[in-house]
Amino acid sequence: MSAKKKKPAARQAPAPAAKKAKTMYLHRVAGGPAPRLARAYDAKFAVTPAYRDTLPDMMEAVDAIPGAPVAIQQVGVSGFKLPLKYRARSGRATHTLETSVTGTVSLDASLKGINMSRIVRSFYDHADEPVTPGFVAKILHTYRRDVGALSARLRLDFSYPLKQRALRSGLEGWQYYRAAFLGRIDERGRVRRFIELDFVYSSACPCSAELAEHARDVRGVYAIAHNQRSKARVLVELAPTAELHLEELREHVLRALVTETQVMVKREDEQAFAELNGAYIKFVEDAARLVYAELAKAKRIADFQVACSHLESLHSHDAVSVICKGVPGGFTADFDAFRDLVC
Repeated sequence: MSAKKKKPAARQAPAPAAKKAKTMYLHRVAGGPAPRLARAYDAKFAVTPAYRDTLPDMMEAVDAIPGAPVAIQQVGVSGFKLPLKYRARSGRATHTLETSVTGTVSLDASLKGINMSRIVRSFYDHADEPVTPGFVAKILHTYRRDVGALSARLRLDFSYPLKQRALRSGLEGWQYYRAAFLGRIDERGRVRRFIELDFVYSSACPCSAELAEHARDVRGVYAIAHNQRSKARVLVELAPTAELHLEELREHVLRALVTETQVMVKREDEQAFAELNGAYIKFVEDAARLVYAELAKAKRIADFQVACSHLESLHSHDAVSVICKGVPGGFTADFDAFRDLVC
């Protein structure tokens, strides 16, 4: 018998080479070296004037402006918030209100940028002063001095509270008004001051009112005229030396439109509001003209723009109108932010 042939031994796969641990910059890897950079915060480190002088400053960079070397008309900050004080018209009360600030300045073509923190710090330097249109002018002058700009703009947005008394019951409630103080200073140091106010009111349609009464009179059919919540945005420019309190501007608009929405009501107030709307029916065109007639009489108001939006209950779209005083070189009817008037 022939001898059995032996099977060849199975070939062993080569052992895998040991994987080299990667070097990380900020984190440790198992079996690897320490990270190249140590991460630690030294809460005890104190900045000295000498150390501060060593900090890099982009304003000192040479040839650091990408893009076109041109001037920028507005550069700054938008939406930084802080509590500011607003004095009531009576002077006996002060409201501390959350305020959103937009502050911008012009930038010369030769400059890389501005020190944004100076715009913010200017408000903390005047934190205890009540905000008025005059306060806005003071901040604008501070911008020109501290930032070194030729022109500057400022906008302060806030919600201002006022007590509103119900029509007949005597109840009271807080009505809030979205408002803004605005200011501009030009290259010659001339300041312009503005107040913006949103006023919410009810608008009953004159056409619908007539048709409802026709149905009742001719056919004995009960019908209700349609009305809707509406908003007027009023932007006024103050005369150069004039002062106008926000509450006074609200009174102007209230006298014009009358049918302001209510806060606290009992049944007698609801009935009174229905009667009030019946007495002061108005199209959106009427609303604009009514406010025009009221503001045109105010000598402390140099110019104005009024935008009205009636949020139609008859249609799926809104009815809008815009009117301005017509001052040469002043406001125009160039307004298209009607979606901001939804209320």
